[in-house]
Amino acid sequence: MNRIAPFFGILLAAMAASAAAASGAGSAASDELALTRTVTRLDAGLFDTFNHCDTPGELQKHAGYLAKDLEFYHDKGGVTWTRAAYLANTEKNVCGHFRRELVPGSLEVFPIKDFGAIEQGWHKFCDLKTGQCFGEAKFLIVWRQQAGKWEATRIFSYGHRPIVSP
Repeated sequence: MNRIAPFFGILLAAMAASAAAASGAGSAASDELALTRTVTRLDAGLFDTFNHCDTPGELQKHAGYLAKDLEFYHDKGGVTWTRAAYLANTEKNVCGHFRRELVPGSLEVFPIKDFGAIEQGWHKFCDLKTGQCFGEAKFLIVWRQQAGKWEATRIFSYGHRPIVSP
């Protein structure tokens, strides 16, 4: 019996280690789900204000999602180096003209340790007067969490192409 006791001790220790690892994996999955929910909510807020930026006060709300030193990279329009320049371009070219829609099922979120997250996916653009969607593109947003606040620091919109009707 003395030979069996150490075996059971090792077996119990291995089972405990396995349970702890499984618990940690569950915690990591829970953290990723929470991050995805947070970034999904941020995306919805960012683009709700973008889509309604011709309504008084909405462009200022949109600015609240953006870092002052925002960099915006657009394959067709070039680079915008500040939040102020991005907002001026948005007011001139977007507000009252078109809206952005997230392509369902395309959103992916990846954590950045001790910083925030990367969001990527596909979006399409639709004319406000006709409701007709005319283009789509890939996007990537780098979100920073600082002092409990999330803000977009880098936005990429690229691979723009027309939507071809079936």
